[in-house]
Amino acid sequence: MTGGAGFIGSNFVRHALARTDARVVVLDKLTYAGNLESLSDVASHPRYAFVEADIADREAVRALVREHRPAAIVNFAAETHVDRSIDDPASFVRTNIAGAFELLEATRLFLREEPGAAAGFRFLHVSTDEVYGTLGATGAFSETTPYAPNSPYAASKAGADHLVRAYHETYRLPALLTNCSNNYGPFQFPEKLIPLMILNAVEGKSLPIYGDGGNVRDWLFVEDHCEGILLVLRKSAPGGKYNIGGGNERTNLQVVDALCTALEAELPAAKNPALAARGLSSYAGLKNFVADRPGHDRRYAIDASKVRVELGWSPRHAFEDGLRETVRWYLANRPWCEAVQSGSYRRERLGLG
Repeated sequence: MTGGAGFIGSNFVRHALARTDARVVVLDKLTYAGNLESLSDVASHPRYAFVEADIADREAVRALVREHRPAAIVNFAAETHVDRSIDDPASFVRTNIAGAFELLEATRLFLREEPGAAAGFRFLHVSTDEVYGTLGATGAFSETTPYAPNSPYAASKAGADHLVRAYHETYRLPALLTNCSNNYGPFQFPEKLIPLMILNAVEGKSLPIYGDGGNVRDWLFVEDHCEGILLVLRKSAPGGKYNIGGGNERTNLQVVDALCTALEAELPAAKNPALAARGLSSYAGLKNFVADRPGHDRRYAIDASKVRVELGWSPRHAFEDGLRETVRWYLANRPWCEAVQSGSYRRERLGLG
């Protein structure tokens, strides 16, 4: 597993250890969004091992594949935040495209040198719905929707997707591809909308909302996503491509309002001294509309009917239930938040400073 110290990756590590008898070897560069604190609860597990390395490091990746002879490779490693891709597109090209290429090449060479390992082998690349671009007021992305990325992040993920498909078509590499909607849940780095808003609200900081708050996303609880990934890994034939979405379309403003409501139930504003210091009696009073970011896609929506029909997957969490679990987790795990906010985390830019 690559990127296993990140948000979705660390949740999948726990999921795989709990739901399978597989040995899980995690490769992670431990950049700002990858943190061993996210894996501390499995650090002593007998079927878990961690290797610090860069997926774009050819020799390190090939050596690791030769050493461990995996039955599957799942690639979560990616630079992910759109704002960061606007500031620094080069790092996104290196990790998301060049890194995916090195993983694919290492896999191709491994299977060529050890053909016996090819039986049942799978290479699963985890991607995003952002590769499809933006939607109007209706419709949803399907697996056959043409790619039309609108940010350096989305373009770099699209490039990786194309490489994965090409390696399957050209080399018959047993590759799989999943494209997911916006994930939320425990262990998400606090630059993304939901954890950022939770932590800002608790600290009495402004809740910055891009534009008019009308941008729409389809929200998927991370545990449901992990179940879908494992199902694709186990059941899909090589070359399979599946969109995995929660069927929970919400505007950013609706998400922030729902968070304010969930926070009020768990930590009433009247009992939060940070709000009292600002003379506020509700979390909603922290909302602050800011200038929209460049290339901000208006709406995403996932048509997940293929994975539902072919593999029998469906999300277990309604949005409000998953959001309540997420709020409770962040309130109970402030030490984790403080740990990942250290180092290169830019509090001032994210509105936390």
